[in-house]
Amino acid sequence: MAKVQIMDHPLIQHKINFIRREDVGSKDFRTAVSEIASLMCYEATRDLELQDVQIKTPICEMTGKELAGKKLAVIPILRAGLGMVDGMLSMIPAAKVGHIGLYRDPETLEPVEYYCKLPVDCEEREVFVVDPMLATGGSLVAAVTLLKQKGVKRMRAMCILAAPEGVKAFEKAHPDVDLYIGALDDHLNDHGYIVPGLGDAGDRIFGTK
Repeated sequence: MAKVQIMDHPLIQHKINFIRREDVGSKDFRTAVSEIASLMCYEATRDLELQDVQIKTPICEMTGKELAGKKLAVIPILRAGLGMVDGMLSMIPAAKVGHIGLYRDPETLEPVEYYCKLPVDCEEREVFVVDPMLATGGSLVAAVTLLKQKGVKRMRAMCILAAPEGVKAFEKAHPDVDLYIGALDDHLNDHGYIVPGLGDAGDRIFGTK
């Protein structure tokens, strides 16, 4: 059974509270989202396997530790997920990056796929699927379903904010995928927005309406 981990690190909570404020502009919002992604990546990679490696320091030879050959990939859900990519890569710079384009139909609130470009060896990689918001859960569920269809076997999902409805939907659809959440909010409103939330993450990252 996969785990759902809500990040309780003080820096993550502080920065999430900052981006909730409606008077924070796009530049500061983008910077903070990237920083939150870095901090969440640090926590979400805590159990990656290590292996022994022989190295030579300026003083002597020694046995050190490095990642055990696992290749990593970051897959943002377009477009808001792009705001988390640089923060992730600051922690795991060798990771490949793919993209999944989904938009939410305003009538049905269901995700519609319009783009998918993945690393050619994605099925061999440990994949981090990132999206700032987990509202109804539809987009994240659809993205992980698509990746499974493409042969990806090892995945983790990361969202900055989540609603209980989205977490429940994701757990039901993908009980084998770990989910990392920056903060769990109260509920969804009638328009499918997270409450108290932070508004539309994509619009706030890119300065659009």
